[in-house]
Amino acid sequence: QVQLVESGGGLVQAGGSLRLSCSASGRTLSNYGMGWFRQAPGKQRELVAAITSGGNTDYADSVKGRFTISRDNAKNTLYLGMNSLKPEDTAVYYCAARTAPLPSRVAGYYDYWGQGTQVTVSS
Repeated sequence: QVQLVESGGGLVQAGGSLRLSCSASGRTLSNYGMGWFRQAPGKQRELVAAITSGGNTDYADSVKGRFTISRDNAKNTLYLGMNSLKPEDTAVYYCAARTAPLPSRVAGYYDYWGQGTQVTVSS
């Protein structure tokens, strides 16, 4: 079994930056596709960024150029660097792991989820 724990969320002003971390335990994730999703109140959970086991990345159009996903397999940790934050980035952010090398844009294809961390961007 895999446990994922997110950290690094908080309240930030528009234009500011945050770095989210997702620490994994129970199994090494080096061969897993990983993703960051977010869910705002009243909206569906959406992919923010994903990374393959080999380090290739994919981003939602809304965050391209502002967010960076990365992974440190030695630390079994996934990161999301967020710059130039906007109020519309406000959401609960979740990390997810898929027991396959390639990630997916579809939440239903992920096998493990963290509990989420709140990111609030004030205008």
